Amino acid sequence: MPLKISAAQMVADARARIEEIETPDGIAMVDDPAVQIVDLRDPRERERTGFIPGSFHCPRGMLEFWVDPESPYFKEVFAQDKKFVFHCASGWRSAISVATLQDMGFDAAHLKDGFGAWEKAGGPVERTAPR
Repeated sequence: MPLKISAAQMVADARARIEEIETPDGIAMVDDPAVQIVDLRDPRERERTGFIPGSFHCPRGMLEFWVDPESPYFKEVFAQDKKFVFHCASGWRSAISVATLQDMGFDAAHLKDGFGAWEKAGGPVERTAPR
């Protein structure tokens, strides 16, 4: 059965209505106490490639539940009065995620080109010690 809408179209539709942060602007925000960067990638991606210093890890599958104060899974980090900037590896998952958050009434932006572009541009990356 053919899909009604492709993943690529979902990303394009999301990007048309959300705030996108260019990589250099995101790098400039990394030490801003009024900004919380949120990493949506799988834990194995973070472990393998590193992460943005100070970022909060929220696996994509838990996002809506961790953001919702009525959910038993709510995380206090999302109650902060900060600018939330979400990211994934390339900007696709984060675009769809931020559009979903916007639908929920949660104000957020995303790193347009993701962690890959961040790393390529020389943005700071923290790595965990190998196991």
